[in-house]
Amino acid sequence: MLFERGWKHTLNRVLLLCLLSAARLAEAAQLALHDEEKLNIGRIELNEGERQWIRDNPEVIVASVQYPLYLFQDEHGHWSGLNSDVLKRIGAMTGLQFVYRESFSTDQLLERLESGAADMATTLAMNDERRATLDFSHAFGGAGWVFVGRAGEPSVESLEQLVKRVLVLPVRHALEGSIRRDYPSIHIHSVKTYAEARALVESGEAYATIENEIGAQLYPSGLLKVGDLLEGKWEADHLVVRKGQPELLSILNKALEAFPASELRTLRLKWLSGIGPKPISTRQRFAELGCWVLLAGSIFGVLSLLWNRRLAAVIKQRREVEKDLGDQLVFQHALIDAMPDPVFVRDLEGRLILCNKSYEDALSVRFDQVQGRRLIDVDVLPKSTAKVLHDEFLAQLRTRRTRFSKRRLQFNDGTREIYQWTVPFYSADGELRGLLGGWTDITLREDGLEGFCPG
Repeated sequence: MLFERGWKHTLNRVLLLCLLSAARLAEAAQLALHDEEKLNIGRIELNEGERQWIRDNPEVIVASVQYPLYLFQDEHGHWSGLNSDVLKRIGAMTGLQFVYRESFSTDQLLERLESGAADMATTLAMNDERRATLDFSHAFGGAGWVFVGRAGEPSVESLEQLVKRVLVLPVRHALEGSIRRDYPSIHIHSVKTYAEARALVESGEAYATIENEIGAQLYPSGLLKVGDLLEGKWEADHLVVRKGQPELLSILNKALEAFPASELRTLRLKWLSGIGPKPISTRQRFAELGCWVLLAGSIFGVLSLLWNRRLAAVIKQRREVEKDLGDQLVFQHALIDAMPDPVFVRDLEGRLILCNKSYEDALSVRFDQVQGRRLIDVDVLPKSTAKVLHDEFLAQLRTRRTRFSKRRLQFNDGTREIYQWTVPFYSADGELRGLLGGWTDITLREDGLEGFCPG
């Protein structure tokens, strides 16, 4: 009797271990299968000329400058960042193989493209000078330019402030030509890199420099201070191809058009908002998978006796996963509502289809009161202001252009100085769906609050 009870207890423990092993094996196999599917989904249709170009050019040389968050080498010397992830996805969609060649300044990167030593780049802004020798793909994101000045000095708000002062820029900066043409009284001092430019501003040898707003926020304030956005200037994200490669440009454009919008948003959130799970290495996954395969093979006969219990465990696991997904959705909604600036989405007729909590607070209204209604249909703003904004929305939907402007508007509680932005957004198949917009109240800054910078 004692022996029989001991044997049954041991057998139950073995069966339980087998059940847990099977669950872990199924999970590991699903992860491996998911990774394999990600590499094979979304292949795009290419014409024969484009397929032949890929066969004739098995490797595409990418001239690369270290540009934190967008493109940089990690501690293992591997290229990483937002643009690297975008190229990996395009490679899976097209069969292109991208090989990175490091450059140490924008000037050197441009020379490699112009000489034919490299085929493309990912971190160049567009201007008239560069369009003469380079082709630019469709835009897939972007950011504004900001002034970076010395702490303790007045915040730089416009180029007019730099007249007869020293502005330091890396050689062949995207804005250099237009600034020299429109503001000849600004003394432009050229250096090789942004690091040298920031050092000259810190030392007082230059009054300011101009950087991408994402990159400017990566460095501790110290002796520097980020000023205003450069009015009317926007640095769109493009893939850049040297002239004479129409097939490569066409392939990249087709891939960007087919790039899932949700996946691109996830990549931008991962890199530009500092949110993203730490990836599990492929080696770790396959090592774990191998261990469980060996274990499952040795106890497969015992697992067959507990098939019903295994099914119950799988169902429980799925419920837990669904609960985790629900928690993530609740968190994402809370994150959007926690954004400090008002954000809204309107359809093709100007009707409100989404807004955050900051929008409700700014206009003293609840979403359910204004959902599906136009600005001119509700009393959240003075009638004249509502009419102007509504007409601007409809005009912008006709032209499909982005709009970024600093302006003074009359609200119900008084006049405010705001930085307003509105951009058209499209469905996954490229159809115009409406406008995404918002604003930052900069009234306090305009009244002299030093160090304020719109997020």
